[in-house]
Amino acid sequence: MKSVRLVNLAFLLPFVTYAQQESSSVDAQINENFKNATSWFTDAIFAEIPVTNEVGIPWVLIVLIIGASYFTGYFKFINIRGFFTAIKVVKGTYDDLEENHKVEVSSSVHLTENNDQPDTIRVEGQEGEVSHFQALTAALSATVGLGNIAGVAIALSIGGPGATFWMIVVGFLGMASKFVECTLGVKYREVDENGVVFGGPMYYLRKGLHEKGLKRLGKVLAVVFAIMCIGGSFGGGNMFQVNQAFQLFQYVTGGEESFLYGKGWLFGIIMAICVGIVIIGGIKKIAKVTDKIVPVMVAVYVLAIFIILGINYQSIPAAFGEIFYGAFSYEGVAGGFIGVMIQGFKRAAFSNEAGIGSSSIAHSAVKTKYAASEGLVALLEPFIDTVVVCTMTALVLIITGQLNVGTEVSFEQGAILTSNALESGISWFPYVLTVAVILFAFSSMISWSYYGHQAWSYLFGRSKKAEYIYKTIFCMFVVIGAAASLQAVVDFADAMVFSMLVPNMIGLFILAPKVKEELKRYKEAIRTKKATTE
Repeated sequence: MKSVRLVNLAFLLPFVTYAQQESSSVDAQINENFKNATSWFTDAIFAEIPVTNEVGIPWVLIVLIIGASYFTGYFKFINIRGFFTAIKVVKGTYDDLEENHKVEVSSSVHLTENNDQPDTIRVEGQEGEVSHFQALTAALSATVGLGNIAGVAIALSIGGPGATFWMIVVGFLGMASKFVECTLGVKYREVDENGVVFGGPMYYLRKGLHEKGLKRLGKVLAVVFAIMCIGGSFGGGNMFQVNQAFQLFQYVTGGEESFLYGKGWLFGIIMAICVGIVIIGGIKKIAKVTDKIVPVMVAVYVLAIFIILGINYQSIPAAFGEIFYGAFSYEGVAGGFIGVMIQGFKRAAFSNEAGIGSSSIAHSAVKTKYAASEGLVALLEPFIDTVVVCTMTALVLIITGQLNVGTEVSFEQGAILTSNALESGISWFPYVLTVAVILFAFSSMISWSYYGHQAWSYLFGRSKKAEYIYKTIFCMFVVIGAAASLQAVVDFADAMVFSMLVPNMIGLFILAPKVKEELKRYKEAIRTKKATTE
């Protein structure tokens, strides 16, 4: 294992040299050339359908909203009916449903060189590698982050407080999409001879559509999804995360006076080493890290917000009034009512990724024999990410008066707005927020590295060589992302992330009846358990 890490560091050295020597003019030239080559794809994915003379709505957003609304109705508001059941599953209330079934145990149980136990699954009597809680935190670590801190400020700066209401609506609807895709992720996953789980849209598109007599379509959609997922893991799940974390770190530590000013490559190397150490261990190692980092960083962030809200508690009713009035008002900027709605829709969809299919990769590694159990756990994700965290951020921004409605701001400026809002009540909190942002970025990167590796292994095989090639490239992009300002690269990667919804949504619509079967099976198991205990 040490030799592998040394090899990774050796691969990083040329990129360190490059990052040290590169100038802003080189950045600009690379950025321009890449933009010229890829703008057609980015423009196509984020093309807007005109709604009024002033505003339009990206077609990908329409697909996500329509899909989420359809699944909410098809599963009879599972986002409400399944909410408390989901909490019970995470708490372990129904863990005994996984027991008392026949288990085939190998006669020889041994450890690999990584101290992993190939027969763990058969010994435990469960198919999977991580618990429900760990799967939830691994998926949350990829979604809770800069979108909640900077993205909310962007949405409210453009659309005003009313955008918050529409964020909540999309978060609520997205719970149904998450339920469907993560149930399918578990149902159609594969487990290799070492007990390692491989799952996600690649597998349920290929295997699920094959069952429906659409073998060729399933294969094509699975490959398209895998390619887009790999690109998204390098850009939006990597370069963007580390770049924004570094920019905020520079700002809080003095801007041009910061001891790391202009040394993004050094920040990137440190992050790359930390990421490399974790991702080499696979999903079990990632889960052990995220199930500690995510609850802590979310708790710290939410605690700070509670303090600000507590200090300004008299302003909370008025803030909610602004949210509801702004949500339905025809006045204001960005096209009035339609513009405000679109800003809320955009930020919520971009934040929780419901319908994209990425989270189902992490959830597919859970220990369970009931696919719907993890689908229920997954529906908590948009609720936590969008309904809770995004709403609380919005309240603080409104109450502290940080918004200049009608002004379009960058992600970096959005993070600074949130930082200033929290600083108004806790003078030293920008430093804590910076640490939280770095941890958010770190956890997002390690989760997206897992998503990307799963897609990579689907295309190039599950050999150790293929695995280490991907992880080495991923660590290289951490350094490049921190050192360079390649906005066109990140835009292209974001477009790849959202293009994942095309094959994924086709599969979700076709396979929804399979999800209903799994939900019925799990509900019956719960009813049987209750009947035997009463």
